[in-house]
Amino acid sequence: MKLAVLGAGAWGTALAIRFADRHAVHLWSREVEQVAELTVDRENRRYLPGAAFPATLSITADLAEAIQDAGVVLIVTPMAGLRPTLERLVELGSRAPVLWACKGLEAGSMLFPHQVAEQVLDAGIARGMLSGPSFAQEVAKGMPAAVTIAANDGDFARQTVEALNTPVLRLYASDDLVGVEIGAAVKNVLAIAAGVCDGLNYGLNARAALLTRGLAEMARFGAALGARQETFMGLAGIGDLMLTATGDLSRNRRVGLMLAQGLNLDDILVNLGHVAEGVPTAREVLRQAQQLGVDMPITRAVCRLLFDGDRVEDIVATLLERAPKMERAD
Repeated sequence: MKLAVLGAGAWGTALAIRFADRHAVHLWSREVEQVAELTVDRENRRYLPGAAFPATLSITADLAEAIQDAGVVLIVTPMAGLRPTLERLVELGSRAPVLWACKGLEAGSMLFPHQVAEQVLDAGIARGMLSGPSFAQEVAKGMPAAVTIAANDGDFARQTVEALNTPVLRLYASDDLVGVEIGAAVKNVLAIAAGVCDGLNYGLNARAALLTRGLAEMARFGAALGARQETFMGLAGIGDLMLTATGDLSRNRRVGLMLAQGLNLDDILVNLGHVAEGVPTAREVLRQAQQLGVDMPITRAVCRLLFDGDRVEDIVATLLERAPKMERAD
């Protein structure tokens, strides 16, 4: 099968390399200069240095060429790039099934990826999401990982898993697309909080408490949006949360570490050099939670740090002073 991977950042490149073990893969970038570099170097030195491209991986800046005869189109852009990429597919008349690996909510609209797709794609085009605990560097090296492909159409999810599964990147199918998208979005916000906790040297006990209560926030938010609670106990929920909140390769965790050092958001984003989806997602998640009447104190604290300029010490004190209550997710 031919697979088109749209987006040549670290994650798009890693998935293109891995799926090229079994398929002919076309990796697309809109940047002509980047395509020239990738073609000559046969690796992505900017985002994923040292990961050599297999012979079955082609690179192009021509979107029409990338998607021609593709069995699946995999969009691996930041969330802000999802809508324009889908619109370009429609302009080109593509009817290929679409997967996205974008994590978060669309800025301004509070829409999840599947809702953006509903607005842009014809209803007859199969679509879904790839998400789960996976760092690009490890996937590109062929280190074992497991992720989820979710779609409202369970048959499509299972068929896609069978087609794309590899010995080192194990795929699982889910028909809870909303739940998987919520897990993918909220875990990045919680990873920022975990980075703050670690940056302040609050210890492992505090981090465990933070992530446990953060998972409860995720579950409350999911319940209000119709997600299944068991989804948050799987790869796209607690699995991705554990990795992103504790792994040293996590960009969102690094945002939290720098917040704990007293850096402002502008300086943090410059130092990071990559997109950290938890930053724009935090604001959108909190806005939607407030509309739904869902209490998300950790998410609210992250937003105060990111956007209101509140002091870390004051925010921590607010969280610790919350009244005791029965431990439950709702």
